[in-house]
Amino acid sequence: MSVALLTGTTACSSSDKASSDQTPGAADTPTATPAETPSALPSINASQVVAGLSGAGYKCSNDGTYAICTSGPAAVWVLTGDHPRPPVVSLHSTGPVETASAAIAKVLPQALELAHISQGPQIAEWFGQQTGKTSAQTTAGDWQVDYSAEVDTEEPGAHLSLMDKLCKANCTAE
Repeated sequence: MSVALLTGTTACSSSDKASSDQTPGAADTPTATPAETPSALPSINASQVVAGLSGAGYKCSNDGTYAICTSGPAAVWVLTGDHPRPPVVSLHSTGPVETASAAIAKVLPQALELAHISQGPQIAEWFGQQTGKTSAQTTAGDWQVDYSAEVDTEEPGAHLSLMDKLCKANCTAE
């Protein structure tokens, strides 16, 4: 998928024509903006997301209404169902918050790409800015993104959940 994004950026770039109108060095700046990226990745259903995660080396199993795919200390939970795309994709890791957040950050870009969440780079950047916080929330495209950290509990850890704002029915597990 990276090749397609790079090709799209190159194809959208008109630096040869516009270079005379730009300041020096501006032609080196990518012309694609985060607002353009959402059309880059088509929606895929939960089964396809799980297949992509499995193909990337995640170990996946079903736990009721979620498929849980693990890679090292991080787990990607995908709400299953017959939606055009999963209504919930969440990442979890246990342990001290700094360690758990680092485990999520390590797999986050790939997991979001495999889930065809076009705002993945934007979400990963935002997640990286949450250091030291115990909760935060943002919106990225059609996704509501929630971060929470469990600090003084029996099972400390970090959690990042993405919920599809376009989902209208059976959008949560419970």
